Amino acid sequence: MLALIFAVIAFSIDSMLPALPQIAAELSPDNVNRAQLVLTAFVGGMGLGLLLAGPVSDALGRKPVIIAGFAVYALASVAAVFANSLELLLAARFVQGLGAAAPRIVSLALVRDLYQGREMARITSFVMMIFILIPAVAPSIGAVIIHFVGWRGVFGSFVALALTGSLWLGLRRTETLPPAARRPLNMPSLAASAREVLANPQVRLVTVVVTLGFGQMFALLSSAQQLFVETYHTGDNFPLWFAGMALLSGSGTVLNARYVMRLGMRRIVASAYRMQVVVSGVMAVLVLGDLLPEALRFPAFFIWAVSVFFMAGVTFGNLNAMALQRMGHVAGMAASVVAAVSTIGAVLIAAPVGLAYDGTARPIILATLVCSGLALWLMRRVEEV
Repeated sequence: MLALIFAVIAFSIDSMLPALPQIAAELSPDNVNRAQLVLTAFVGGMGLGLLLAGPVSDALGRKPVIIAGFAVYALASVAAVFANSLELLLAARFVQGLGAAAPRIVSLALVRDLYQGREMARITSFVMMIFILIPAVAPSIGAVIIHFVGWRGVFGSFVALALTGSLWLGLRRTETLPPAARRPLNMPSLAASAREVLANPQVRLVTVVVTLGFGQMFALLSSAQQLFVETYHTGDNFPLWFAGMALLSGSGTVLNARYVMRLGMRRIVASAYRMQVVVSGVMAVLVLGDLLPEALRFPAFFIWAVSVFFMAGVTFGNLNAMALQRMGHVAGMAASVVAAVSTIGAVLIAAPVGLAYDGTARPIILATLVCSGLALWLMRRVEEV
């Protein structure tokens, strides 16, 4: 159930990838790169929603806030179906992201209500292991829907997803935040909770690391369709390649769930970013120096892209558990602050990288190298919990 709730975000992004060429041709024929904003607008709305949903759930409980978020998400999806300009579509996507934030972040607070520390990281990894299947199949599902009913039909599938998630949660999950543990929903209480979260140096450090990791992953997602189609000429099989990439990288969540109790979260995260610095550094040298023969360019890019998603599977669950470890009494606020700041920061990283697409993989490879290098440097200052 939690995997499905988490999957709202992934499906809302990845199922749109095959639709970008049609959206560009219909709504932005003069500047096809603007179609990428369909992804960034969603994430921008999600960033704002993440800041609000957690504190509200600390006051009202987890279930009603998740269900209300699903309702906003579904209504915005209906509006997107009827959008007749890119601006209206982007506005609908922004509101859709606003609604999707509640299922995404409040479900994390729900897990924190029940678990903490390495145990929370292990549980989150199992959720992510199932969740990773969604990016694997989402482009294929999106492509099938587009084939039969056009790109607008993808938004109809979002409505079905929202209804399924709401019903499953409502029928199968009891409330995890008892009334006695709830915090008043007023400005002094919210301000005090926010100050407590932001005053913690470890939360601040982990939030920056999450921002860098999410930024490089989302930058790759934003450019994925153009890279596969225009740069490497594999557009006909793009959903299959993307599915293979997601499934291979999903092994990261399996390994993390297996070893996090033994090795600890900090050690695993630092090792993942160290691996990414090495892989992206080698790839940058090969691409910038034009050292790869034609036959090896796409295989090398594919292996590198798998490493980026593998890193995400290894790090994100651990980093969220580390951020929330000492914040159990304000889990909703802490989850919201970490997620909102990291999401908005990721958009600020991903949007210019995506718009810098020049027909090659150079911009995204260099951005990944820089982000991973900074994240690795910051992890030296993060304490183990």
